[in-house]
This record gives sequence, C-alpha cells and structure tokens, in this order.
Amino acid sequence: MRSDALKQGPERAPHRSLLRALGCTDEDLARPFVGVISSYNEIVPGHMHLDRIAEAVKAGVRAAGGVPFVASTISVCDGLAMNHAGMRFSLASRELIADSVEILAQAHAFDALVLIASCDKIVPGMLMAATRLDIPAILVAGGPMLAGRLGDQKLDLNSAFMAVGAHARGTMSADELEAIERACCPGCGSCAGMFTANTMNCLTEALGMALPGNGTIPAASAARLRLATEAGRRIVSLLESGTTPRRILTRAAFRNAVTVDMALGGSSNSVLHLMAIAHEAGVPLTLDDFDSLGRATPQVCKLSPAGSHYVEDLDRAGGIYALMAQLAADGRLDTSAITVNGPIDQALAGHPVLDPGVIRPLAEPYAPTGGLAILKGSLAPGGAVVKAGAVSPKMLKHRGPARVFESEEEATQAIMAGRFSPGDVLVIRNEGPKGGPGMREMLTPTSLLSGMGVDDQVALITDGRFSGATRGAAIGHISPEAAERGPIAALRDGDVIEIDIPNRRLEVELTPEELASRLAAMPPWQPRAAAGYLRRYAALVTSAGTGAVFVQ
Repeated sequence: MRSDALKQGPERAPHRSLLRALGCTDEDLARPFVGVISSYNEIVPGHMHLDRIAEAVKAGVRAAGGVPFVASTISVCDGLAMNHAGMRFSLASRELIADSVEILAQAHAFDALVLIASCDKIVPGMLMAATRLDIPAILVAGGPMLAGRLGDQKLDLNSAFMAVGAHARGTMSADELEAIERACCPGCGSCAGMFTANTMNCLTEALGMALPGNGTIPAASAARLRLATEAGRRIVSLLESGTTPRRILTRAAFRNAVTVDMALGGSSNSVLHLMAIAHEAGVPLTLDDFDSLGRATPQVCKLSPAGSHYVEDLDRAGGIYALMAQLAADGRLDTSAITVNGPIDQALAGHPVLDPGVIRPLAEPYAPTGGLAILKGSLAPGGAVVKAGAVSPKMLKHRGPARVFESEEEATQAIMAGRFSPGDVLVIRNEGPKGGPGMREMLTPTSLLSGMGVDDQVALITDGRFSGATRGAAIGHISPEAAERGPIAALRDGDVIEIDIPNRRLEVELTPEELASRLAAMPPWQPRAAAGYLRRYAALVTSAGTGAVFVQ
C-alpha cells in the first residue's frame, strides 16, 4: 500500500506517533488510508452540506475496512462571483484545485481517494487530479438544489438573473423581483437547472467515475447520503481490484461522455472541462470530436434554461443511467468502457426510462443533433461553442452588425441602458483565458437580454464564456482570443457578422487582407493582471480550444 510509506518500519516511528495523535489504533495502521477530499465551506450553497456527505462517506469506508481522513480544498461559487472581479478566479481555480488534491494525496500517501464536490470548477479539478495521480478514486457530488416555487411557477437561480433584465426593461416591479429573489434558491445543492455544475456531475457518471444517481439525486434527499455511504464502501473495493482512473478514463469513456452531453443538452463549459480531464489522462479529445458526435446525437432532454424540466425531474425519470441505457441500446455508446460500478453494459442493466416526457425516445427528439454545437470560420478559426439547444429557432441563422465592447462591464452597462438595436451582434472581447484573465462566465448580459425578451433578436459573441444557465444566441470560447490576436481583436462597430449554427459557421464579412492589416496595426497585448495568481495564470494558460489547460 502507498500508505506504508507512513506506517512501516522502525524509521517510521515518528510518523506513527503523529497518526496515533489523530486517534489511529494499531488496527487502523494495518488498513488502507483513504483520503476524503471535500470542498465543504459555508459560502457556497452547493457545498454547505458536504460535511454531512463526508460523514456518510467515512462510515462507508470504515464499514469496508478502510481508514478515512477528511481534508479540504477550495471552491468558488460562480453565482456569487458573477459580474465582478471575483469571476476572474473561477475557471482559474480549477488548476489550483487539481494541484491541491495532488499535493494532499502525495504528501500523505493516501491509498485511494473519495472526492466530494458540487460546483462548476471543483468537480473537473478533482477529476483532473485523480487522473494525474492514477490511484483508485470515486467522486461524490453534493447533488442538485430543488427548484424554487412561487405560486405554480418553478424557479431556479437563472430566474433571478432574468428578472433583473425584466425589471430593467420596466416590465417587472421591484416587489415581483424581490419575490423571485426570495423563492428561487430554496436550500442546499448546485443550482437546479442543467447548468455547469449539474452537467459535470451528470457527466461524471457517463465517464464512469461516479455511482448512478451522482448527478441527479437531490441534495436534500436521504438517498444522497446513502449514495455517499455506498461510495465509501466502493472505494475500498476499487482499491482491492486495482481499478484506477486511467483504466476507466479511456477514449471510449470520453466519447460516451460527449454523447451523453449532447443528448442531455449540457453546459457549453463541459467542453473546456472534458478536454482538460482528457489532457490529464493522455487521451486525445478535440473540438472536432464534439462536433462529429454532436452532429450524430439527437437531443432528447431539455432542462432549464433550455426547457421547463429541472434536474429533480431527470432524477425522477431514471437519471443519467436511464439515458445512457437508451443510448447504449441504440448502439450509441461504446460498451467496452468500465465504470466504478463495473463494466458499463452490466452497470446500465435495470435502468429504464421512467418518464418519456423528460427523457424522450431517440425517435422523437427535441432536435436531431446535440445540444452543443462547435462553430468555425473566419471569426473563429480555432473554434467557438454555443448551447444550440437553448437558441431560439429565429436565431439559428443570423446576420447583423457588430457592437464591440472591451469588457463584460462595458457590455452590461450598454444593455441595461438599452443602447443596442434588434439584429445587433454584441461582441465582448478581452475576456478569454489569457486576456480576461480567467475567462469569466457572463450570465448577467445573457440573462438581461433574456429578461428583456430580446434573446431572439440579439446575438452575443465572446472570447470569454457563458454560464451553463445561459440561453439565446450566445456564442463563447472564440479561439484564438483577442489577447492572442485572433480575428475577434480586429472587429469594429458595424462589421457584419454571420452566424450559421446548423452549418457550424461563424464568419465576419471582411477580406483576409483587411483582417491581417488591422491586426498588424494593433499595439502589443498588455496583460491586465499586474500581480498575484492571475498574472501567473495568464502566463501559463492555453486557448479555450484546448480546454484552457496550462502549458506543460
């Protein structure tokens, strides 16, 4: 066992004395050490209950013969960080989380890991670390928040963001806005729609790194605690069988996850995170894989923000395993993959779809292609991402003049003041991984447009990214970004932009010569962050088109 480095031999007497100071018995010193790495804190609603999840995991580990040790890592609440300087640290925290889990596991010679998280960057960061370490690991999510209710209306966090837009437009009173504010987030858990957190927790099932129900069992349910206990038991079995993340996270697993993502209509941020995890696993995964699988996979779920269902409804309908079983029966999943729950074909047995209104039959999809689309063209030669399943049919093809903004704040002020016209393409640049720095999520401008009722009239494009709660013609991840002197850096007000989502094109009606001339005339890029972690991040981070991983 790896933990023998702490426990065996006379020279380890000092180490054993420290372990005894923790309360370890002689019996404990003979058992495997399991790191229970939790992102519990009291500032993130998705994490406020993870101490209870950790206790359930510990009970399972002990019942199976292991010795659990809880340790902590950081987390950022994207909702609280939204639309101010704090959001620059959100995506950037992913690499810190991966590094901190690696440090904890290596420094304390854990034999295996149970990773406990809920929200956007924490889940992929932990999976990146597990893959890097390649010791037995399993992830347990805190679970989705229940939808809020106001009369007969169901709500989630995005309802509040959209209400701000309606209030700014003068179509909602201050009292109505406050009523939504008080009702939309009823308790613990990751926000109730198919936003980034819940997308990643669902895709962790599809990757094979979590037990069934991980992505959908509500946070407030006793079933969530039972799942955590079972995960604690299962990690000891994985250790005994020698099943490590790199055995699970094969190319087949990543292709399965992308297929599920497309059928589910998940967050556009999943593209960044799946590519980053694959990078750690040494598995090739590119935007072309997302494009080809997206074209071939029908979208059969439509959850908030794209539809009226919530993650609790998906759980009631059978969850991710039911969706996967349906895809596998149609030959759309690679059943050579394995999971922490056993071989995938065996793991999926006995998981029927219980509500075809939530998980539609493949023959009756919401759309014949997946919920995400990868666009390329003269404006995005390295690719761009849009949540196509949440775009109004009126905006799937659009041609309009650019209105260029140099930051999210500048664009938000213009939207709030109504300084735009129907048909405009609002361009927000210098918000990419390097240029932001940090590639901020921009839920505020998209939600303002939705709340104003104009998300079917105005497009929004950026080298930054959008929240999983975004809907409308919001195209992000444009690569190369402005800081790398991509074509988006050359745009001027009035330039005509053409969006063609069905044909996967994003073009600007400028000649290559004009683009090259404008870019050549620009001064050298100057980093925004003068000091601290963000300056180091900007120096190391790569393009969104490669998952915004660090230079190796």
